[in-house]
Amino acid sequence: MRLLKKLKCTQKFEKLAWASGAQLVAGVDEVGRGCLFGPVVAAAVILEPGYRIKGLRDSKLIDQETREKLAERIKKHAVAYAIAAVDVARIDQLNIYWASLLAMREAIAQLAPAPDHLLVDAVRVNWECPQTKIIHGDALSVSIAAASIIAKVHRDEMIRRWDPVFPQYDLASNKGYRSPKHLAALNEYGPTPLHRLSFAPVWMCHEPQQQEEFEFDDEPLATGS
Repeated sequence: MRLLKKLKCTQKFEKLAWASGAQLVAGVDEVGRGCLFGPVVAAAVILEPGYRIKGLRDSKLIDQETREKLAERIKKHAVAYAIAAVDVARIDQLNIYWASLLAMREAIAQLAPAPDHLLVDAVRVNWECPQTKIIHGDALSVSIAAASIIAKVHRDEMIRRWDPVFPQYDLASNKGYRSPKHLAALNEYGPTPLHRLSFAPVWMCHEPQQQEEFEFDDEPLATGS
């Protein structure tokens, strides 16, 4: 985390893509890979080249209030943005790495206009256009940082909605990540239908709770332009 704080988030990689002839450069990132509960969520964002949004950086380095304000500004001043989620069943089927790539691909597919260059945080996505893979991309590229922020705000809100359904797990606080209270609840009550059974702290616990005990609203994918 100390290293991430020292990195500077700029338009360096966007400018390199523009210089190569690209016009619609999209930053792509995912959040929730390390969670025990809930979907993995990805976002893709094409920012206006001439408009600078101050304060863009890795979403992990920003407090909730600032993230939510930045998310609104990003959506307002983006050429296009899209958000996609891959649910727990697919995560357990594919594994979290492939599920994350799927979420990113689905977010990119919703962008209108379509991007002609991708800036991606540390991975390559199955998409037919030039890509730049950037280690610590959400701390170095404003476009990837923007994607990280709107994805995290969206996912955090999804998890908060489930907190009253599963109050034992303290989801409003931990957002589905492991925490002492979350792990204690897993040991005492076992996993819910929205826990990732392929993750060791989950499958090592008791038998899952029955799916039919709960009802959920489908969470639509979000898009904007």
